[in-house]
Amino acid sequence: MIKQADIKCSAKHINDMDYVRRRIAEQINLKPEDIGDVRIVKRSIDARSKVVQYHVKTEFVTGEGQIDFQPETFSPQDVKSSEPVHIIGMGPAGLFAALRLIELGRKPIIFEQGKPVEERKIDIANLHREAVLNADSNYAFGEGGAGTYSDGKLYTRSKKRGDRDFVLGVLHQFGASGDILIDSHPHIGTDKLSGIIQNIRKAILDAGGEIHFNTKITSFNVDAGVLKSLTTADGERIDVKQCILAMGHSASDMYQWFFDNGFPLEAKAFAMGLRVEHPQELINRIRYRHSVKNPFLPPAEYAAAVQTEDRGVCSFCMCPGGSIVPAMTEENTVVVNGMSNSRRNAKWANSGIVTEVKPEDIYQLTQDDSPLAGLKFQQWLERLASQNAGGGMTAPAQRMMDFCQEKVSADLPDSSYTAGLVSSPMHFWLPEFMTNALKSGLKQMNKNLRGFYTNEAVLVGVETRTSSPVRIPRDREGFEYTGFSGLYPVGEGAGYAGGITSSAIDGLNVADKIVGQ
Repeated sequence: MIKQADIKCSAKHINDMDYVRRRIAEQINLKPEDIGDVRIVKRSIDARSKVVQYHVKTEFVTGEGQIDFQPETFSPQDVKSSEPVHIIGMGPAGLFAALRLIELGRKPIIFEQGKPVEERKIDIANLHREAVLNADSNYAFGEGGAGTYSDGKLYTRSKKRGDRDFVLGVLHQFGASGDILIDSHPHIGTDKLSGIIQNIRKAILDAGGEIHFNTKITSFNVDAGVLKSLTTADGERIDVKQCILAMGHSASDMYQWFFDNGFPLEAKAFAMGLRVEHPQELINRIRYRHSVKNPFLPPAEYAAAVQTEDRGVCSFCMCPGGSIVPAMTEENTVVVNGMSNSRRNAKWANSGIVTEVKPEDIYQLTQDDSPLAGLKFQQWLERLASQNAGGGMTAPAQRMMDFCQEKVSADLPDSSYTAGLVSSPMHFWLPEFMTNALKSGLKQMNKNLRGFYTNEAVLVGVETRTSSPVRIPRDREGFEYTGFSGLYPVGEGAGYAGGITSSAIDGLNVADKIVGQ
């Protein structure tokens, strides 16, 4: 019989199964030789005490038995001649919807406005080297979605355990390390993700699915409240019966089409702010409470959430050993995001520090109460950041304490942001409600992260693409769009998910619903 035990384990011994077996034996008063097969189910770092340890949940058997654990995997059918379901967007929601449709015997036909990851990688390199932005192929758009070239963090608060296990199992099946199956905050790394996405693409094509890159859908053709066809940017009309809309949170032109054609949209709260960058060594000292590097511990990460007078402030997409990257999708704007490679071995740590933006905040500033008010506000702030950095991809920046004390930074620290930083009084030109919340939040974060509030840290603007400012409303039970039948909005772009894993789960669920109808 399989039994469970929770143990503590030093970082040095976390991969030593004989040591783990001894700790289990101590826990249950048996001899180590009485413990047979052992499996680590979950592990997480506990940095609260002087000695940093792992909390480890294990399964084990006594005697000669074996634990037969197999991660969940994708099991394809041949769908080449099956009834199709069309999918717009090839991020996690679209990809996992396609995989589930194949398992259920339906043929996915995917339209992606961007390029395959191999070609997308070249466009991103040109973005860094030549400051040349391709509006359809960048950190936001292209095969794999925004997460492919911005880290691949898989943490989610979703309670749908079965779906989450399937997502992690499939990513492992297609090339991710087995660590993602057991780490409390699983992470793949940008350098590994592109290969995984290529493997998933091959599986979809091998099963008989279709993928059309460089194909931008510009309109939906609706008759008597029913979706009949799609129109591409080249003017091609494609007949459809059921279409999954998995467009991602940066497809502003799609939101504009719904609005211009009188179809329902909803404004929603979202979050914006700045990206903070510290030396990774400083974050290690803060979290691990010692200055000597422990070769067995990973680069330290943190999560922070505080409440100011009228709104929350939190860290977002924390990247230990990572870099700040240019994530804009339009010329004359500045948007920043963060990423790490799998080894997380860069000398900086960065994270978004964002605050809630409510529809009423925007109305007070603009008197705009339309569903697109948040989107317009987001775009305005991205243009403002560019203007205050002198144009191009150069980003405005300010040392952390200078920002909070409303001082212009006389100089700036070295940064991972390759396009360059320029000192800017962000405390002055950011909207007042954001500045006040961020100033208060940064100071409060220092209570639990002693040393976090420092002028060694630099704030870089602006972090605006945390989630969609617009929701595409759908039937709560059926996932179908409330504006017309045949369309199924999913993922971050629809306003129903936040991150790789939750978007993937949304894609799985909508595929189940479509086939189950």
